[in-house]
Formats: sequence, C-alpha cells, structure tokens
Amino acid sequence: MDTTNSTPPTNDDEKRIRELVARTQEAQIDPDVLPALHTSDLVLINLAGRRLFGRESFASAMAEALSSPLKDIRTVLEVNDIRFATPDVAIVSLTKTIHDERPEAEDSSELPLAGIMTYVMTRRGDDWRIALAQTTPIR
Repeated sequence: MDTTNSTPPTNDDEKRIRELVARTQEAQIDPDVLPALHTSDLVLINLAGRRLFGRESFASAMAEALSSPLKDIRTVLEVNDIRFATPDVAIVSLTKTIHDERPEAEDSSELPLAGIMTYVMTRRGDDWRIALAQTTPIR
C-alpha cells in the first residue's frame, strides 16, 4: 500500500474510530445501516467461525440471522487498543460481551459470553470503514 499521500493519524482519527465502533454497536440489528459501515470488500469471521466475503454477503447473512432467534442476541463492544499500521489503516482490539436474550427454551449453553474481536479499519479522507472483523470466542 502506498501511503506517501497519507495524512498521519491524529486524535481526531482515534475519536472517529471510537465513534464508528459505537455506531456498529447501535446498528447491530439494523440490516440497512450496519453493512454500510464496512468496506465493500469486507472479510468477516463471526463468533461461530463463519467467514463471509464482501458487504453483500454480510448483509444477506445479517438479514437471515435477524429473521431467526439470533435476533435476540445483543453484543457490547469495548475498545481496548487502537494501533495504526499505516496512517490509513488501524487495527482495533476490542472485547465483545454477548447478552443472550433468547427465550428460556433456547439452548444457549453453546454460546460463549465473551469474545476477543479485531477490526482492521481503512480510511479514505476523513471516513473510516471496517475492512476486516474477526471474533474469537472466550470459553
């Protein structure tokens, strides 16, 4: 990646990244908003290990999940660290806490209550988007 024309990261970049993380959490059940916060060539590995390629694939999987009991699972994200690989690429380390609000009849024992999440974000101008999202369950 040629970064010769890149602007060095600033405190505003860290603030924008934290705001993007907050928006992803707020939009976790909005299939119109959440995928748009990601790049078109996104790679996503979810808590169950399912890998998706591209924003359209993510949007389709999200719509499918929201039409199932998975719609009653909420997550809370906590930013632990932000590092800039280049001025336009940030690696964001997060802790994901899972709140399973499915009815008691569901067997939720398989679902971990926490995960370690990594976002790789890219910047174009002042606009940050998620290019990679990977979650590792904590058992």
